[in-house]
Amino acid sequence: MTDAHAATAAQQARILAQALPFLRRYAGATVVVKYGGHAMGDDALAETFGADIALLKQVGVNPVVVHGGGPQINDMLKRLKITSTFVDGLRVTDAAMVEVVEMVLAGTVNKQVAGLINRAGALAVGICGKDGGLIRARKLTRTVRDPGSHIERALDLGYVGEPEQIDVRVIHALTGAGLIPVIAPVGVGDDGQTYNINADTVAGAVAGALGATRLLMLTDVPGVLDRGGKLVAEMSVPDARAAISEGIISGGMIPKVETCINAVQHGVRGAVILDGREPHACLLELFIERGLGTLVTP
Repeated sequence: MTDAHAATAAQQARILAQALPFLRRYAGATVVVKYGGHAMGDDALAETFGADIALLKQVGVNPVVVHGGGPQINDMLKRLKITSTFVDGLRVTDAAMVEVVEMVLAGTVNKQVAGLINRAGALAVGICGKDGGLIRARKLTRTVRDPGSHIERALDLGYVGEPEQIDVRVIHALTGAGLIPVIAPVGVGDDGQTYNINADTVAGAVAGALGATRLLMLTDVPGVLDRGGKLVAEMSVPDARAAISEGIISGGMIPKVETCINAVQHGVRGAVILDGREPHACLLELFIERGLGTLVTP
């Protein structure tokens, strides 16, 4: 063995030795991963993500993936010449649009994400919230305040929903058979109506229903930043609520943090907001001492 090969082998041995305690910690644990953002649109990052999820399964973790697909939906709507509008980050979804959303999320994107994992050597199965009654949804209601009169009025977002109940039996059936569930955020109402649901919300609800050890929210930012722009490594639920009220957490980060808060209050041991653009983000978060992102704990 050459000196270079010996040095490489020694480095690999050190990495394995350092990772071993974390491998033991997460052996048999359920980890829900919300996958979306720019990481989904980058081919190299997408392949890396698929390999990392496959590796988690191979070392004894039970990963469950929930994915988004906003850019893919936008592309299809443009091709069909359907105009899309948003309110507070939520897509107003009429009857024609919900068909497109279901086709893209539960069809094209869902199978692409499952394919990434399958190509890496694991067995992933793509499903949506309508399969096996996984996600029973209700219509999402929003109110807006008129800036002049300050009168609140109900806002109709169409077929945009929120999870009412998660039936985890189909997830347990898949994971018990050694498979990795890949879930598209589409739910069904009591009347059989299809609803488009925010992927972050679905990931939090699924993680809570499963009592997951970790919820990993892959985003396009490193995590929660303090007033000086420094990453906050860990915060409790009271800390998070205080940061929101004080304006430290603002804009699009608020719903992500609120999803983490809701998840840990429903039994998830810890929820992490981290940068999905970082190669091997999931592995680095789970298997190194401090992780990459912001950990929200009860």
